[in-house]
Amino acid sequence: MLTVRKEFPVFVTGASGFIGGKLAERLLGDGRKVRVLSRRPLPELEARGAEVIPGDLHDEYALQRGCLSADTVFHVAGRVGVWGPPGDFFRVNVEGTRNVIAACRNAKVPRLVYTSSPSVVYNGHDLAGLDESAPLCTAAPCAYPTSKAAAEKLVLEANDRTLATVALRPHLVWGPGDKNVVPRILALARAGKLKIVGSGRNKVDITHITNVVDAHLLAEGALVQPDHPARGRAYFITNGEPVVLWDWINEVLRGVGIPEITRRVPLPVAYAAGGLLEAVWRLGRKPGEPPMTRFVAKEMATDHWFKIDAARRDLGYHPLVNVSQGTKELVKHYKAGNAF
Repeated sequence: MLTVRKEFPVFVTGASGFIGGKLAERLLGDGRKVRVLSRRPLPELEARGAEVIPGDLHDEYALQRGCLSADTVFHVAGRVGVWGPPGDFFRVNVEGTRNVIAACRNAKVPRLVYTSSPSVVYNGHDLAGLDESAPLCTAAPCAYPTSKAAAEKLVLEANDRTLATVALRPHLVWGPGDKNVVPRILALARAGKLKIVGSGRNKVDITHITNVVDAHLLAEGALVQPDHPARGRAYFITNGEPVVLWDWINEVLRGVGIPEITRRVPLPVAYAAGGLLEAVWRLGRKPGEPPMTRFVAKEMATDHWFKIDAARRDLGYHPLVNVSQGTKELVKHYKAGNAF
């Protein structure tokens, strides 16, 4: 069985983010030569031996420098969020991905692992137990899902005999070091600005960062194998144990000493409020993002959990950190004084 060659470098985009940073750390810990693309200094990664290449997804020279003699490119960078001009999302997520693919081809990189998102199958309704046969999203209340869907399509269509590609769709990634998902929930709850949307019984998948990094390395290993079934395919990556979203949120809140969320708002009310606030922000050109949007209202009230049978079968993916263990570790992390 063929394995990755540690004498050749790997190139990680998006290393200033949660997934990209943790992936780079793991690769360095495994003795790999790591290059990372970043728009800002990353002294901690640099101190551990990473080569930090200044630039972004539209910097052709930086991309070529990162891809030079690279064995694998992990394309993690992207614009995330629920608010902003659609053109900005498509410029980063779609055109930026197109640039990465071109750089891979120019440098004859043999493998590209792309970090996609389950939101690529967003349809505005409950997503309960979907698998990879679900159609890609073509319309959504914000540009993130559609831009990620278009980017994933580019990556998978690029798969051929010279460039093996795969797309991973990790859902709601959390764990120590997360600066977005859980910290935002905790901050809103502490400020008394969080309410249960809908019935409060919706089930969602959450994915511990350790499992997400594992999936990326397994995907790389799969692409090393000629004619592996993972080539040109997308995979949902989760913990494989959906949680009742608001029960889990309240468990974390109790653990860190913040009062549980009990106040509720019906989904139709939250959705209408989101639409109104979007209009106010758009017409008034207000800075930041609205406190509620239509997309967020749906995400907070509907089911979104996915089958990971394909990842188990093709990648050998098995979540090693379960929700209970990860939650206890996260609470301990915050109670030790780490900021959220």
